[in-house]
Amino acid sequence: MDIAQLIADRDPAQVFTCHVDMLVRDVVGLLAERRIGALPVMRGAEVAGIFSERDLIYRVAEIGPECLDRPVGEVMTAPAITVEASESVLGALGLMTRRRIRHLPVVDGGRMCGFISIGDLVKSRLDEIHHEAEAMRMYIQSA
Repeated sequence: MDIAQLIADRDPAQVFTCHVDMLVRDVVGLLAERRIGALPVMRGAEVAGIFSERDLIYRVAEIGPECLDRPVGEVMTAPAITVEASESVLGALGLMTRRRIRHLPVVDGGRMCGFISIGDLVKSRLDEIHHEAEAMRMYIQSA
């Protein structure tokens, strides 16, 4: 299965994002309100970076609480690591493992068309394994 199939039923307009000029405190409010761990940070139509819970922790430790009054573009992880919509679920899982990240903007033709988490990929893979096991059981029972 590829990422395009995984996000096919999702509306790209429903992907929550923030702008590079938003204050960190406002972005943290969005994370808390939406109960999510990260947001793609946009500069126009371009994914400029990612802001995650980890970024907040690192910046508070490094700068102190005054980081909350800075633009998120100054404290985000950049450049954003992205994945093509045509990438396989296993390929995306491998990328996340190698880069030690938990969220990926999905791009198609250079434009963001989705946002996935490691949880999305693990769930997809578990569903695949379940379907394969069920098919194997049916095959064995019919033999």
